[in-house]
Amino acid sequence: MAVEKKPAKSAVSQSAPLFTSDNIKWMVIGVVVIVLGLLLMSGGKSNDPNVFNPDEVYSWRRVTLAPLLVVGGLVIEIFAIMKKPKPKA
Repeated sequence: MAVEKKPAKSAVSQSAPLFTSDNIKWMVIGVVVIVLGLLLMSGGKSNDPNVFNPDEVYSWRRVTLAPLLVVGGLVIEIFAIMKKPKPKA
């Protein structure tokens, strides 16, 4: 009487996806926040190269708000990567 062996299942077919749709949603939100921060940081060009306007170049939006948005977007990205998927009920 011969014992039949079951074929071994590959590890790839049993593993769960690396990122769930919830992770991807948070990643997209993080990218949007980073892009928004970069867009707010851009600009400040003067029409006349002989004129320097420090209020435009060093505005609160470019020096404070935009870098905070970029860092916040990076924090969201880290959260999205590290977030564990919810167990299926």
